[in-house]
Amino acid sequence: MMLAKKLWLTLFMTLLLSIGFAYGLSYTLYEKLYVESIEKELLQTGKSLALDYDGGEITDEFASRIDWYNEKAKFEAFAVRNPRELAACVPFEVDYDTLIGPKEREQLLKNEPVKNVGYVSRFDRNIITVIVPLLEEQRLQGIIYLYIPLENIEELTVGLTKYWAAGAVLFLVILLLVGTKWTKHMTRPLEQMKSAAVKVSEGDFTARVTAETNDEIGQLAKTFNKMAESIYQEDEKKREFLATVSHELRTPLSYIKGYSEAIDQGMAASEDVQKQYIHIITKESKRMERLVNDLLDLIKLEGGNFLIEKYPIPFAETIYQTVQKLEPAAKNKKIGISCDLDHDIIIEGDEGRLEQVVVNILDNAIRYTNEGGKIQVSLFKDNSQAILSIADTGIGIPGEDLKKVTERFYRVNKARTRADGGTGLGLSIVDHIIKFHDGRLEINSEYMKGTEVKVFFPLVTEEEV
Repeated sequence: MMLAKKLWLTLFMTLLLSIGFAYGLSYTLYEKLYVESIEKELLQTGKSLALDYDGGEITDEFASRIDWYNEKAKFEAFAVRNPRELAACVPFEVDYDTLIGPKEREQLLKNEPVKNVGYVSRFDRNIITVIVPLLEEQRLQGIIYLYIPLENIEELTVGLTKYWAAGAVLFLVILLLVGTKWTKHMTRPLEQMKSAAVKVSEGDFTARVTAETNDEIGQLAKTFNKMAESIYQEDEKKREFLATVSHELRTPLSYIKGYSEAIDQGMAASEDVQKQYIHIITKESKRMERLVNDLLDLIKLEGGNFLIEKYPIPFAETIYQTVQKLEPAAKNKKIGISCDLDHDIIIEGDEGRLEQVVVNILDNAIRYTNEGGKIQVSLFKDNSQAILSIADTGIGIPGEDLKKVTERFYRVNKARTRADGGTGLGLSIVDHIIKFHDGRLEINSEYMKGTEVKVFFPLVTEEEV
């Protein structure tokens, strides 16, 4: 409602300014058009009457002709020999000393008329006067004195004022009706946004605003809806994330709790069974530890708090050392790993984090490749890029799952992954680390035939080393 009041106040102020402007304009037009036109008419008339003067003293005949014209004209005109004679002609007092002072006399001797506008109490209004000189050989023989009381602007617009007042009332009524609808139309989306924002702040992320127009307010409404949708999706992801974390932790916790109680209650029939139980507890504890560590890494990555220390490194050496660490796990499944690495490739990155990338990708390749399979690790240049390729002959990834494998806790085969000890966070962490290195992850797979994971990093040139 505050905005509606501001809009109404704006309309009201605009109306007041318009009226003030119209009032000022009317007085300007009064001065420029009416007063100047009267002044011009008096000058023209005075000069025309002065043309009948033939020189010499002002005769009664000449004064009579001026009087005759005076009776026909809408303004007063007199011909006098001396300004003091005006006392018998005009119905108001004349200050003769200021009427034709030294300055005015000098102007008249130059055959230039004298104009003046002043207030006269007798008429209770301004009058405009014009004095036209009657000269004979640079001698002032007399003057023609013309004057007319000026009408007030209210008198000039008396008829118009009635129509203007009626129009103003009609305008206010229209403004009231149209303005009310207009302000409601303008403020309705904002009111909706206010209500929706309150709902969102209270946790209802389904609140939306109707965007009826495509102007700034309509675009704001659409932007609000996009924001609310994003918050809703993030909230859903958060709920799903918490539910998944709870589910992932519940399984190892239940194993640890169950086997611990079995040992505590003496349910292990022999020392070998007890060792088996302890082995399961240790395995599930390590799994929990790995899950918590991956979660912490992912939270740091997504929050921008992940520590990355970049410096030029020979990437082939990092890859080779990582392959050596995982080779025993591959040999246990009789999987052969072959390497084709370009040792001249230098990239800028954090060696520990890049090793983490290689470990996660290679570990997945070993995990999802059956016994007797093969894994090919390659590192080569392509223009200004270094490309790491890890291709396996494993079970592959179905097409519908390929775009989702980097999502948190996403598993193609959940039962198999849990049995092998995976957390479902590895590729998500890998994707984030690669992006921190200005790189790109690409996964190509054919179900039951194998998978190739490619990682693209910018090369370090010789000038940068």
